[in-house]
Amino acid sequence: MELKNKKWTHDEFYAIRKDILTQWPTGAEVDFEEAIKYHETIPTKKNFAKRLVKAKKNGETLTQPRAGVALLDEHINLLNYLHSEGEADLLPSTIDSYTRQNQYQNCADAIEESTKAGRSLLNGFPAVNHGVRGVRQLVERVNGPVQVRHGTPDARLLTEITLAGGFTSYEGGGISYNIPYAKSVSLEQTIYDWQYNDRLVGIYAEHGIEINREPFGPLTGTLVPPCVSHAVAIIEAILAAEQGVKNITLGYGQCGNLFQDIAAIKALEQLSEEYLAKHGYNDCTITTVFHQWMGGFPQDEAKAFAVISWGAAAAALAKATKVIVKTPHEALGIPTKEANAMGLRTTKQLINMLADQPFPMTTEVDVEVAMIKAETRCILDKIFEIGNGDYAVGSVRAFETGVLDVPFAPSKFSLNKILPARDNNGAVRLFDVGNLPFTQDIIDFHRGKIDERAKSEGRKASFQMVIDDIYAISNGRLVGRPR
Repeated sequence: MELKNKKWTHDEFYAIRKDILTQWPTGAEVDFEEAIKYHETIPTKKNFAKRLVKAKKNGETLTQPRAGVALLDEHINLLNYLHSEGEADLLPSTIDSYTRQNQYQNCADAIEESTKAGRSLLNGFPAVNHGVRGVRQLVERVNGPVQVRHGTPDARLLTEITLAGGFTSYEGGGISYNIPYAKSVSLEQTIYDWQYNDRLVGIYAEHGIEINREPFGPLTGTLVPPCVSHAVAIIEAILAAEQGVKNITLGYGQCGNLFQDIAAIKALEQLSEEYLAKHGYNDCTITTVFHQWMGGFPQDEAKAFAVISWGAAAAALAKATKVIVKTPHEALGIPTKEANAMGLRTTKQLINMLADQPFPMTTEVDVEVAMIKAETRCILDKIFEIGNGDYAVGSVRAFETGVLDVPFAPSKFSLNKILPARDNNGAVRLFDVGNLPFTQDIIDFHRGKIDERAKSEGRKASFQMVIDDIYAISNGRLVGRPR
């Protein structure tokens, strides 16, 4: 395996494909030419990629939950409930943890036990085990566009089966589905494996089939500075575009400060279009997704609804193309379908109320946009440099050296040297910039913001601030002030 950001030839792709489709018996159901014909029959209203393009054109912010259960009929009923009762614009199929680890026999056993128990014993939908035929039942019986959402380092068989089954959107990436999800899987391996997935989507595109790709934006979901998630998102967009992907959604996880959140979405869209064009990818459609708060939630339902509402308002004011919605049971475990629908309706109400209220480009937003862009450019340009003009190679080297670093990541391939904390207004800054390749003025900006908060709180800037901020929202505040 020689990793480089170069489009795979058909020969390179198909040489590997034979082995992928034999990993589990349902792989034999995949027939690419027949799958192309099947996609041509999918109505426009069920095409995820086309719905996103329409939303961007119209300035809409679409709603999408997370959801998935083991049994096919139950999963279909769940998604239709979220569409009808939750008013969800877009629908997910969240994949179970066994599938994410390629443990398909465990899935088979769990499906059998779930059937006996009359309830799901998996935390998601085992699409590989249900196969192309099962996935097509889902696509045909669900009343909306559906996306695969998972967290799988090696998702090649899952990609083959779900795309052949008719899914028109697929989440993940070689960095974003490794660093926050796995401990000991090498980044070089996952970037290579995800080139396969992107090349498959690219080959569908060569046959006129539009499939949306979405890297996972929030990463660890805990105080991730916008520049870090933006750098990963833009790299994964470039890697996907090189393999022929044409429709890409880039994501960002809510930090909580309204100015920073609005600025982050604006900066992400502008930077991604800039860097894709800079490297010659001029035919990609870019949309954005805003993830409601990914950190700790209050256990109290009323307080949880406040967190959901704040995320809904931020997404709407930022004009993100879609928003991933949380539930009032977020702190308690897997939500009921009723709770999931309530989170969706809450979000929809806020979006509708704010649809005609543009947020002005204030000085505060302008400053944040400029800072996020400057920070992200420092990271991206350094990665390109140390990769000798190759973002795939550069990404591996960046994580080795800390040029790119994700806070609180489980992966041993991330240095975990950076430490985020909030400033006095709740924006996420860096208490410790680690080895991020920032200019001195950016480092001084972060230090100044942290010191300003420390002075206001009458304490020294310390690691305790980081801890306090991690628990703050679940304890009823945005900034973890000393009590």
